[in-house]
Amino acid sequence: MKRTQKTIEKEFSLEGIGLHTGEQVKVLFKPAQEDSGINFVRVDLPGRPVIKAEFPNVLVDHCVPRCTSLSQGQAVIHTVEHVMAVLLGLEIDNITIEINGNELPGLDGSGLEFLNAVQQAGIKELSAPRTYFEIKEPILVEKNGASISIVPASDFSISYVLDYGQSFLSPQVFSSIVNADTFQRDIAPCRTFCLENEAEELRKAGLGMGANYHNTLVITENGIKDNQTKFDNEFARHKVLDFLGDLYLLGMPIKGHVVAFKSGHKLNRELLKKIFEQREKYEFKTAKTPYAVDDTAQLDINGIVKILPQRYPFLFVDRIIDLDKGKKAVGIKNVTINDNFFQGHFPTRPIRPGVIMIEAMAQVGGIAVLSHPQNQGKVAFFMGANNVKFRKVVLPGDQLVMEAEVLRNKTKIAQIHAKAKVDGQVVAEADMVFSFTEASF
Repeated sequence: MKRTQKTIEKEFSLEGIGLHTGEQVKVLFKPAQEDSGINFVRVDLPGRPVIKAEFPNVLVDHCVPRCTSLSQGQAVIHTVEHVMAVLLGLEIDNITIEINGNELPGLDGSGLEFLNAVQQAGIKELSAPRTYFEIKEPILVEKNGASISIVPASDFSISYVLDYGQSFLSPQVFSSIVNADTFQRDIAPCRTFCLENEAEELRKAGLGMGANYHNTLVITENGIKDNQTKFDNEFARHKVLDFLGDLYLLGMPIKGHVVAFKSGHKLNRELLKKIFEQREKYEFKTAKTPYAVDDTAQLDINGIVKILPQRYPFLFVDRIIDLDKGKKAVGIKNVTINDNFFQGHFPTRPIRPGVIMIEAMAQVGGIAVLSHPQNQGKVAFFMGANNVKFRKVVLPGDQLVMEAEVLRNKTKIAQIHAKAKVDGQVVAEADMVFSFTEASF
């Protein structure tokens, strides 16, 4: 049976404190249209920045360990894994989550309160089909004795082995097909946990400020402190809860069988990266039908990747905000410190490389020329740039607005003039030349 996308029937709110920050936060969940995805909105920040729950926005190196964080520009949101797992488990594809702080509330340390609130609000079927990514090739990631593998399968299942190597904490195993029933019954109620010495280290580092013996199972040599487990293998089950939340940041559910051994958030992100790369690879290879640009004057990232062959980490356009097919395109790129080139350019003063700005303008130019009906189904090769000028530095937190005007658009060649602006001021400009060839992918 073909499944369709889902959202919630009506909005609802939850309040609580963040497990790490200890700050009180209010979260408002709102229904969303089909194909809009899962979006967090920081309503406490100027401009109400939106952080889409997808792999390119995953914050890899950050100051809050033992959780998963997302960022867009300077806006950050921590500890998204529990709510993301619930949305996966209940098959929610589209939802807007407004939050007035930088961390989701910990509630009881599991996904149960999120799950109950979503079910009480109701789940609404939408008309658009639900998209899955089916694992095509086996993937293995491993580090320091921990590992995760995923292989092709017709459904989604996981086997997890937890082994802390402690005499007072026996190894635990949990294995299950993951669907709405098994998630609600076997995974959602399982709470976060840590060893007693880990709790002390987190507090010394100024973290875990919202944790207590109710929302965190603290494991001592004498058992669970001031609490008790719901399942004999609750710790392994909670690791699966975290894993599901991390994996849903692919932006769609997955079909495959997972075997995980002693893994956590960091290795989960490594697997997510490999799956994302595999998805990009196979989407590129199987895109055999020419794209079609409708009469809209704007394109989101889904529309952009139907035109451009570039993929992460070399896609430098977030959205097209104005499109006159074959004549002009205006695109934006939010510059974030998480862009990988900032690690070396430059560590002490991050500056967006000029060649990256040229490439970004060229991609907007490519959309302008490829959107013309005569060029649909073709690939534009960037052949050269003249009169290149860099007028101001571009820093993390800036938003690049790139304008590409087509000066000449012939059968085999096109010329454009492109400008990039920040806050209305030109930071770079160039004349560019493209040639065309038929797509061979």
